[in-house]
Amino acid sequence: MGRVLLFSSLLIIGLVGSQVLPALAGPHAAWMAEAISVLTLIALAFIMIHVGYEFEIDKENTGQYAWDYVVAMTAAAFPWILVTFYFVFVMLPAEAWGQFAAWKEALLAGRFAAPTSAGVLFSMLAAAGLSATWMFKKARVLAIFDDLDTVLLMIPLKMMIVGPAWQLAAVVVLMVVLLWLAWRYLHQWAIPVAWPWVLAYAAAIVAVTEAVYLASKTIDVQVPIHIEVLLPAFVLGCLLRRPQGADPHGDDTRPGHQEGPESAGEQRVATIISAAFMVLVGLSMPAIFAAPAAKVAPAALSATVTAAQPALGITAILWHVLVVTLLANLGKMFPAFVYRREAHWRERLAVAIGMWPRGEVGAGILVISLGYGLGGPIVTVAILSLALNLLLTGFFIWIVQRLLGGVPEARR
Repeated sequence: MGRVLLFSSLLIIGLVGSQVLPALAGPHAAWMAEAISVLTLIALAFIMIHVGYEFEIDKENTGQYAWDYVVAMTAAAFPWILVTFYFVFVMLPAEAWGQFAAWKEALLAGRFAAPTSAGVLFSMLAAAGLSATWMFKKARVLAIFDDLDTVLLMIPLKMMIVGPAWQLAAVVVLMVVLLWLAWRYLHQWAIPVAWPWVLAYAAAIVAVTEAVYLASKTIDVQVPIHIEVLLPAFVLGCLLRRPQGADPHGDDTRPGHQEGPESAGEQRVATIISAAFMVLVGLSMPAIFAAPAAKVAPAALSATVTAAQPALGITAILWHVLVVTLLANLGKMFPAFVYRREAHWRERLAVAIGMWPRGEVGAGILVISLGYGLGGPIVTVAILSLALNLLLTGFFIWIVQRLLGGVPEARR
């Protein structure tokens, strides 16, 4: 539990820094924010390459993955729907309920509640010593599908705002190709897997995705090609061949074992990078009381309904934050009611609660929302809710530990 507390403290330090550092940086705040963004993406890519490296696919049981995707889709859709309805019917005036503009803005702002933070979740579960459990293996599949579903559903949301665009179709095609590569060539690519190489691969993935993003902005600033590093990094990890004698789920000192991500030295480096990632995720949070500069021309929404809403008092804001956070996490509970033949009820509940942590993907959606001109109390509540979920991450993992500790030995 000590490592979980450390990671939680690092998250809090980063979160505090995200609210303080921009003012201290002054004219250099934009450069600092960009550097933090790039470092966060590199650390996330490093973590996801390791996740892909440990990932195993049972090609004789493909139907299970289809069901896993359905479960993950509910874990992404239910929080989104609940929070969107709350934004529209509670936080917007009655005259806005029938306005299409209000609904599409609420749908975009509410999407922050959908994605589980795969990087935060995997790092925290590993720090808690749970990487060998059924819960971890199932959460690994669901969290990746959860984030994939979030990225896919962002495409029609963007189309609602800016209209159909070939760039969005290109992202879908690329995702399909990457998933096919992971399926067809699982653990067949014999390239170095020691940590300096993995870090270099992570940096290269970030460099390519950012280069594509910047280049596409020269074509159309409102609809750039934005490829989340999570999927390419995960797929690369799936492609990496494991060294002879390697055990991807723990330290391995058997004869013939070659140095790989599972060795003690490599695990120490992975822990350090995960710790740095926690700080960077906190630092990546949008400023709560000052909206960052828009990355996308706000002309896409010339007059947003959300930004036109009057400010609320601190008591009302805090109440909305608590309710939205509760709804977002309640929406993640569907996995607790399935997998009855596979796991004890405690394990199923642990999977559902393990899906609660939010992080860099949700923050990215809020930044996109701000870029399209969304604002007002809804965005403030969304940012604070995301921050609250970050602060509670260690508590969530503690609950998971307690649940798994009560699973009968015969079911482990």
